[in-house]
Amino acid sequence: MNKSFVSADDVAKRAGVSRSAVSRTFTPGASVSDETRQRVMAAAQALGYHVNQLARGLMRSESGIVCLVVSEMDTPYRARLVRALTHELQRAGKISMLINTDRSDGSVDAALRQTLHYRADASILLSGLPDKAITKLCLDSGQRIVLINRDDEIDGPFRINLDDGHAARVTVSAFLRAGCRHLALANSAVGTPSLMARERGFVAAAAEFGLDVTVVRHGNTVYESGRKIAQTLFAEPKQPDAVFCVNDLMAFGLMDGARHDFGLRIPEDVCVVGFDDIEQAAWASYALTTFSQPVDEIVKNSIAWLANHGGESQPEVRSINLHAPMIWRKSIRGMQRPIS
Repeated sequence: MNKSFVSADDVAKRAGVSRSAVSRTFTPGASVSDETRQRVMAAAQALGYHVNQLARGLMRSESGIVCLVVSEMDTPYRARLVRALTHELQRAGKISMLINTDRSDGSVDAALRQTLHYRADASILLSGLPDKAITKLCLDSGQRIVLINRDDEIDGPFRINLDDGHAARVTVSAFLRAGCRHLALANSAVGTPSLMARERGFVAAAAEFGLDVTVVRHGNTVYESGRKIAQTLFAEPKQPDAVFCVNDLMAFGLMDGARHDFGLRIPEDVCVVGFDDIEQAAWASYALTTFSQPVDEIVKNSIAWLANHGGESQPEVRSINLHAPMIWRKSIRGMQRPIS
């Protein structure tokens, strides 16, 4: 037999009080006598009663639900960001709902529309995918929106981006100090705003020194794409002596390809820089010089902006650019210290 949920009316009847007394007992700061509170709590425990926070929230036009719109959840950086966001949302008394946007068909739109039926208060879009129409759908439903590493030109959301241009300039400077002059960039074919910003910034920074950059894009932003790009770059008669990879996973694939397929040494023959500073970047097999994603700052700013809302106190639309510091390891020859 299916057991039905215990209602506030059931608790009131068992405790011998009014339903409003039950409601006040479970409302922080509400006035209720100690005797009534004890009777209500005893009845609730005996019956296994739990407050219907969803129904209570909807009465206040607030469900407490925050939707996380995510792609590539199995990659180390994305998993770390999702873990940190869900942890802090829970601490803030919010409920997290995940929408996987790896697929490009109508299932993403359908899944997000389903969250709207539950009256999600806000959505956090964690990547350049999916289409910008998703952002507009969230806004039109009355949600507050946080965009992370996206370039949606829409009024309303709070935008968090990284200073990818600065990271690109630092990388070029590091390569030049190591004596490198034949530069390449390894990118995926995904084309998200943050990845393309790193590519444009790197090419522009190299051009300031009169250097051309060989740009190769392939597949998704994963290890296998880096390995494939290594086969393309190092099979050429004029091999690059420095490669900037748009993320660490691609850098690992490129490094393994350079070593195992072409017998190259890192950093003696080719210097490599990645982006994200995932855990594996510090492993002795890679010792990858990379840029550390400021996950704690991303989470702190997201939660703070979402917490400051409602009526006249609605925060004004704005955006912030966060700094990703270089973590210097051994994949660049030369000085073993960060470059600012």
